[in-house]
Amino acid sequence: MTAQPEEPTIGQLIGEIGEDISTLFRQEVELAKIELRQEAVKAGKAAGMLGGAGFAGYMVLILLTLAIMFGLGNVMDLGWAALILAVVWAIAGGVLFTTGRTRLRQVSPKPEQTIETLKEDAQWARDLRK
Repeated sequence: MTAQPEEPTIGQLIGEIGEDISTLFRQEVELAKIELRQEAVKAGKAAGMLGGAGFAGYMVLILLTLAIMFGLGNVMDLGWAALILAVVWAIAGGVLFTTGRTRLRQVSPKPEQTIETLKEDAQWARDLRK
């Protein structure tokens, strides 16, 4: 006669379910960490773009303003030339700021996919108890 394999007891099955749920939640936490790192990278890139735009804008503002101001100084007073150029660069700075702010708003502060998966897991666990 061949021996039939033992069927797991209810306690063993519940223990396995507990282990599976524990493993699942650990994996979800790891996924959340990965998502947060990805969002931090996006935020860093957006901040870097804003910083780079600010520095480039500063350099352009100084050098071009001086060159154009002295060029316009041949046809008008230097004070008026400087004022006109300051308005032009203020507009350029506004455009750079708006673009950077828009990109920064695209960064998600929470791991959406993980939150959704955890909600599904919790619903699954509730359904399992019924």
